[in-house]
Amino acid sequence: MSDAYSPIPELNLLKEFADRIGPGQYSEGFELHEYGKEVGLHTWSEHPEFLERFIPFAHATHSGSHYALWRCDDRTDLAALPIVLVGDEGDLYVVARSLPELFQLLAIDSEFLDPDEVEEHSDGHQEFLVWLDRNFGLGPPEDLDALWAEQKECDEQFRTWASRFVELDDY
Repeated sequence: MSDAYSPIPELNLLKEFADRIGPGQYSEGFELHEYGKEVGLHTWSEHPEFLERFIPFAHATHSGSHYALWRCDDRTDLAALPIVLVGDEGDLYVVARSLPELFQLLAIDSEFLDPDEVEEHSDGHQEFLVWLDRNFGLGPPEDLDALWAEQKECDEQFRTWASRFVELDDY
């Protein structure tokens, strides 16, 4: 049996980094939790087809929102799966098209992924930026509006699929 945090090398790299500097010390509100841990998705729908398509892996905010991989298809590269925000206030939407894209968003260092809300960076933020560049050749998004626009198609695909099981708010 492996001691790895997950079957996803990219998440294992992040877990090693987080263990080294301390949880929640590099991006506001974000903290890895037990891979695959139940995070209340059953409150959205108890339909097995809905529940089996999510793999929760992290807290997204201090208030109880989570990130989960969405198994939108049968691809074997789990790091290439979209990331869904399972919000504590009724939000359910795609926030990133892949783990590297989520890591790039975490470089903003705001639990709501909004650079205008950053008053001061987390203690390990600079170290995270170095880690992100070293491991993925990425930094904070240069054009956040373009990134959100690119992510929108994936979110629309998710909303079409999820609406078979749950009622989603318009935004």
